Amino acid sequence: MDWQTTPEDSVPSTMVPGAELGTLGKPPVTGAWRPGDPPGARRFETLGEQFVRGGRIPSVRVAYETWGTLSPAADNAVLVFHALTGDSHVAGPPGPGHRTAGWWGDVVGPGRAIDTDRWFVVAPNMLGGCQGTTGPSSLAPDGVEWGSRFPFVTIRDQVATQLRLADRLGIDRFAAVVGGSMGGMHALEAAITAPERVARLAVLASTAQTTADQIAANSLQRAAIQMDPGYAGGDHHDAEPGEGPHRGLALARRMAMMTYRASDELNGRFARSWQSDVSPLGDDGRFSVESYLDFHGNKFTRRFDAASYVALTQAMDSHDVGAGRGGVAAALARVTARTLVVGVSSDRLFPVEDQHRIAAGVPDTLDGDHAAVITSEFGHDGFLIEHEAVGAHLRRLLD
Repeated sequence: MDWQTTPEDSVPSTMVPGAELGTLGKPPVTGAWRPGDPPGARRFETLGEQFVRGGRIPSVRVAYETWGTLSPAADNAVLVFHALTGDSHVAGPPGPGHRTAGWWGDVVGPGRAIDTDRWFVVAPNMLGGCQGTTGPSSLAPDGVEWGSRFPFVTIRDQVATQLRLADRLGIDRFAAVVGGSMGGMHALEAAITAPERVARLAVLASTAQTTADQIAANSLQRAAIQMDPGYAGGDHHDAEPGEGPHRGLALARRMAMMTYRASDELNGRFARSWQSDVSPLGDDGRFSVESYLDFHGNKFTRRFDAASYVALTQAMDSHDVGAGRGGVAAALARVTARTLVVGVSSDRLFPVEDQHRIAAGVPDTLDGDHAAVITSEFGHDGFLIEHEAVGAHLRRLLD
């Protein structure tokens, strides 16, 4: 859902560095951003009390980033939602406070498809996340991390938080709301919850309603985390380095990547090649694709929190725009925004049928009853990797 292209992904398949956990040192208990860490480009807004599906959060803090300048009429704002394990760092270099470069830097920026010389771009970290917005790794009122006490939140709860942030920023109506994958769920939900606040809508590689297949994939990833003794039911934040749920979280990430990437890409890229003649495990060697998955799983433990992963996948499972609205078709009919729906041809997580369903139900779309489809070998992650194609579609919406 949010695998990011990185230098280590571009090296030959037989030379993926640091595949073994030991070469990277002891993994942290959490990769969450904490108060006292460098803020980087983050800004923060405290919104106060919020009631969510699972109870009450006494005080919600939202981390967000902005690019460009808000016009005097506040009519040029574009809201960008991130995917499951993304964050507010849509564009910009890595550095203190940001372990990776912006995940959509070729799409958002001066002269880019979402041109920050024209648009004021806002990107919040979602409720339940771990990069500055209140979530399981945040301190509760008693001064201890929320952990297992963090209440169940839904996509609608998260969108409510994001709209409250817009209120604080003085933005009554967005020129566009854009999101891919889980961010696409947020974008679609925002356009249904508050149609009067969304002039244009872009939903990429997402769905109107999570299916049993998608929920099943999430449940297996959660089980990998929950079965790790280091997870401690979600109350792992006071453990020593190396004793947290890094094994379960890394395994969950490895499992997830099998839904993010396409089989043809993995087969063509790795085939049956070996990582080495003799593996560090002392057997007869290991396949390069195993090393690839290990590397990304272990890297992931350094930038994410296991309890947030559990909370956010549960929120994804809750996604159903038709719940309480008379069904999906009735909900989609509420959208008044000019809408762009984009799918990826090889997506096996959210197949293009999911996007066609959205396009067929929204009244005003750029491409009629069918979504625009990007031909890509990269599977679901194509919406993050195929910058030129994605950018061309977004320009159609925004021009």
